[in-house]
Amino acid sequence: MFEAVYAAVVAAASRLTLSMSPRENLRKLREYHMGRAERLKYGFMAVIALFAVTVIREPPMPYKLLPPILYALALLFPISSQFILPASPILLWLLLFYSCRFIPASTRPHIWVSVLPTLETIWYGANISDILTRFGHPALDILAWIPYGVVHFIAPFVVAAFIFVYAPVGSVKWFANAFGFTNLIGVLTQIAFPCAPPWYELREGLTPANYGMRGSPAGLARIDALFKGHGYTLTFTGAPMVFGAFPSLHAACATVESLFLSYFFPGKIRFGRFAIDKRVFYWGYSFWLYWCTMYLMHHYLIDLVAGGCLATMCFYVFRTESVRNAMEKRLAAMERAEGHEPETVALDRMGHAHLVSHPARSQDEEEKAGSQRPTIFTLDESDDTQGPDLARTRSPNFLSTDAAVASQSGRAAPGHAISRPASSASNRAGSSSAVAD
Repeated sequence: MFEAVYAAVVAAASRLTLSMSPRENLRKLREYHMGRAERLKYGFMAVIALFAVTVIREPPMPYKLLPPILYALALLFPISSQFILPASPILLWLLLFYSCRFIPASTRPHIWVSVLPTLETIWYGANISDILTRFGHPALDILAWIPYGVVHFIAPFVVAAFIFVYAPVGSVKWFANAFGFTNLIGVLTQIAFPCAPPWYELREGLTPANYGMRGSPAGLARIDALFKGHGYTLTFTGAPMVFGAFPSLHAACATVESLFLSYFFPGKIRFGRFAIDKRVFYWGYSFWLYWCTMYLMHHYLIDLVAGGCLATMCFYVFRTESVRNAMEKRLAAMERAEGHEPETVALDRMGHAHLVSHPARSQDEEEKAGSQRPTIFTLDESDDTQGPDLARTRSPNFLSTDAAVASQSGRAAPGHAISRPASSASNRAGSSSAVAD
C-alpha cells in the first residue's frame, strides 16, 4: 500500500512544471480564448478585489498594494502560477474577509438580532442551538473543539492533496472554485445581511446590536480555560466579521469537502466480513461539525442549512464536463471490477468508453492478466482537451481501484501504461506494471 501511495505521489509531483520563464505564460495568455462564463467570473472577482483593496486602511498606501503586486508577479511565472491561479477564489475570499473590519459602520446595513431565532422557532418548532447548549460537559467541549477549532482548518489542504494525487484532470481547479466561491459568496451575504449569532442572544438578549461591539469565542472560551490559553478569545473578540452568523461557513466548508470526497472516493472499507461505505465517514464528519457549531453557540440550525445549500450549489455550478465524464467512466469500471467481469475499457476517437471482451483464457493467462484489470482514473493535471489518457497507476486500498486509460492512438503516453488484452500479455511480459517517468 505504501509503495502504491508513494508511486501516486511521485506521479502527481512529476506533472508540476518547474519553468521560470514568463514568456511561456505570456504566450499561453495570448493564445487562450476566454469564454463568456470565465469573463463573468474573473470580472466579478476583479470588482471584489478592487473593493477590498480600496477599503483596507491597515496597512496604508502604498504598502496595501503589495499583495496585488505579489499576486501579479506569481501569475507571471509558470512555477508559481500553477498554484496561484486555481487558488485565486480562495485568496480573494481571505482578502475580502480581512477587509470587512474597515467597512465604515455608517454604510453598513442594519444588524438583525431576532430574525434567525424567530425563523428557527417557526421552521423547526424550537431553538435547536439553545437546546444543545443546555447539555454542557468538558468531554463534550473537547469533542466539539476538535472539528471546529482544529480539523476545520486542516481538512481543505488534505482534501485538495487527495484530489490532486488521485482525481481526474481539472479536479483541483473545480475544488478550488467551489470552495473559494462558497466562502466568497458566504462573506458577501454576511456583509449584506448581518445577523447576530446565538452567543449574542445569550449574552445581550434581543437588544439592538451595533458594529462597535466586540465578538465572543462563546463555547470556545471553555477550551481556552481548559488549556490555560487565550488564543480563541483573542481571535474571536477581534474578528473582522462579528455578526456573520448566516450562512455558516464552517458548515459550508464541511459540506464542500464531503461532497468532493463522496464524489471522487466512493466505495467501501472492509473489516473482515463487514463493509462500511466510506461516505458514512465523510458525512459523519460533516454532521459532527454541524453539531459543534450549535453546541459552541456560534450558529443556528438555519445557518447550517443555508451553508450546506450554498456549498451544494457551488459544487454543481463549477463542475466541468470533462471531470464528470472521467468519473462516470471510473465508476463504471469500479462496478465491473466488483462484479469480476472480464472486460477491458477502450476509448474510441470521440473519447467514448467501450467494453472489449476477452476470449476464454487458461488459468496461467488469468493469473498473468489479473493485475491488468483496468479502472479509469487519470492523474494528469494538464489540459485534457488534447484527448483522454488513462493513467495505469496502482491505487491504494482506500481508493478501491486501479488507474488505466487508453490513448487514441493505442500507445501509452509518457508516465502511463495501457491495459492490454490477455492474448498479448505473453508477448509483453513487462507491460503489466505502470510505466513511470
